[in-house]
Amino acid sequence: MAQEFTTALSPSETAAEDPNGADLPVVAFDFDGTLTVRDSFTAFLRWRAGPARYALGLARLVPALIAYVFHRDRGRIKAQAVGEFLKGVPHDRLEADARRFAETHARKLLRPDAVAAWKRWRTQRVRLVIVTASPEMTVGPFGRGLGADAVLGTQLSFDADNRVLGAFSGPNCRGPEKIVRLKEVFGPEMRLKAAYGDTSGDREMLAMAEIPGYRVFKGRP
Repeated sequence: MAQEFTTALSPSETAAEDPNGADLPVVAFDFDGTLTVRDSFTAFLRWRAGPARYALGLARLVPALIAYVFHRDRGRIKAQAVGEFLKGVPHDRLEADARRFAETHARKLLRPDAVAAWKRWRTQRVRLVIVTASPEMTVGPFGRGLGADAVLGTQLSFDADNRVLGAFSGPNCRGPEKIVRLKEVFGPEMRLKAAYGDTSGDREMLAMAEIPGYRVFKGRP
């Protein structure tokens, strides 16, 4: 199945290897709603938990969902979902589950026109990056399948036994944090050649890009 996923996305076509890669401009894609048709983390949690456990978890999260109406903190509600559905899961197990989810759901989630744009950019001398508010660990396998040069996302926190704590180890990778993460990895003078996003959480990234693409992808699998 992993081979089928890789072949379908053809990352081998691109491999932008360049001895001067540090000087290449960056093209950044948001993930959920931009490269995908819906929120991938919610889909992952539902898939991993199964119908009954997922319904129970949502019921337990009702107070948190009500509180969200007032505080509007996406990172907070997401962390609470991590605590409900993933707390205590070993790192290796979560990594394997994320890989299997990507292998079985890539064709159902990825927008064909977004993937086509990704492949067009890959023929140019740029670094292709996914920048997402979803956990970096769950989006990483999709990025590897696409041949991304980097996947920057919200980072989960693990305890001394390498089990999910039910919290994040840093800020929610949304809004200004996307720029922070890009500059951490590619330097303060990085050139953002193009960026694609679909929500207000991508505003800063789009404003920085020479070519901003807001909700330009409409395709469905």
